[in-house]
Amino acid sequence: MLKKVSWCFFLLILFAEPTLAQLPDFTQMVKANGAAIVNISSTQKVAPDMDAALRQQLPEGIPPEMEELFKHFLENPNGPGGGGPGPEEAQSLGSGFIISSDGFILTNHHVVKDADEIIVKLSDRRELVAKLIGSDARTDIALLKVNATGLPAVNIGSPEQLQVGEWVLAIGSPFGFEQSATAGIVSAKGRSLPGGNYVPFIQTDVAINPGNSGGPLFNMNGQVVGINSQIYSRTGGFMGLSFSIPMDIAMNVVNQIKSSGKASHGWLGVQIQDVTRQLAESFGMKKPQGALVAKVLPNSPAEKAGLQIGDIITEFNGQQIEKSGDLPPMVGVTPINETATLTIIRQGETEKVDFKIGLLPDQDEKVAESKAEKKPTNKLGISVSNLTAEQKEALQNINGGVLVQDVTKGAAKDAGIMRGDVILRIQNKVINDTDDFNKAIKDIDVGKSVAVLIQRRGSPIFLALKIGK
Repeated sequence: MLKKVSWCFFLLILFAEPTLAQLPDFTQMVKANGAAIVNISSTQKVAPDMDAALRQQLPEGIPPEMEELFKHFLENPNGPGGGGPGPEEAQSLGSGFIISSDGFILTNHHVVKDADEIIVKLSDRRELVAKLIGSDARTDIALLKVNATGLPAVNIGSPEQLQVGEWVLAIGSPFGFEQSATAGIVSAKGRSLPGGNYVPFIQTDVAINPGNSGGPLFNMNGQVVGINSQIYSRTGGFMGLSFSIPMDIAMNVVNQIKSSGKASHGWLGVQIQDVTRQLAESFGMKKPQGALVAKVLPNSPAEKAGLQIGDIITEFNGQQIEKSGDLPPMVGVTPINETATLTIIRQGETEKVDFKIGLLPDQDEKVAESKAEKKPTNKLGISVSNLTAEQKEALQNINGGVLVQDVTKGAAKDAGIMRGDVILRIQNKVINDTDDFNKAIKDIDVGKSVAVLIQRRGSPIFLALKIGK
């Protein structure tokens, strides 16, 4: 009986051992890299809420009609109150890591944005004033420098080698708790987020919380492959979706800041959107893929290269474009003035287009909205009107189109068309006025999806419209 029990115990250990061996041990990695992780606190001077501050100094029970009189004395520097409150200080906390022994430190732009003073706390408890060398809001990268030498620095790795499912480690200062280590796996690569058009984020399930921003993400070789930047949350706390900036993007920005003081990004000059299943059907595509060109900006590299509204970009320099979010990071990291090649689908035919990478402008184009008189409702369930000369001038870069005045129940509402939209194209037919519009809708087959290009609040959008049977 004893032999049987011993044999069963041996088998249990034998089969359990590989499972236990697969669990990673991060202790040596934390010991080796902890000294290169820093805590960052920044201070900004902000204008105080004068009314709220002064109201706190008013005597209790004062009648409302007397408040202004008392506030006058409190605001007067020569009065009994000695003047109103001065500028207040707002503090923000974050993380960072040393990338070179001579004191260069990497963190997020939003950690030190508008900071009047930046304090870096090292692992040995030293606190040093840091100088902001430069930052880039589009990639959320900031480069700091402290006056110190012989500092421990991290090893930089390649995020291209990361695989989904691979273990990763984060070290930072969540909620101010310094040198906190959390681990997880890579959930996805190349994620596009709103406001992060130039960063193909690494998504992980590593626990990231306020204060972790700017801290490093390590692979199992102890190399930094990302900078922890954002989380997706409905509560403000960690919910299993964390996003890190790949280190190749970060180091590209660092090198530019060191050489010129700022970061520059490549520019094509188009506004794009995803190709939905309905739009793919309307363009005669077998499956939805690529970046659909909804607008070509004037005097842009795209315009000079002959790109057109309705083109679908499927490749950039041989790299496949599955979603519209794949394109901006590829263009953004390409050197300015370098020639690049696009593969596009135009009118069902595949073509190659060469263009020279431009410099991304500082300001996004803004277009004003306009109003016009209503016209009778058509079979789509909308009222449209011609644009006046004043409206065309206000909308900028629009020579034609019809203005949607009213939307009732019908195909247009189902497609997402709204009052105030300007319809520019229907199934690749340019709409200059209401006559063009009426002719175009007559040719729409019942039950078939057609692409409609509209402009809404200055941005062009393709919508898929289908008239029900």
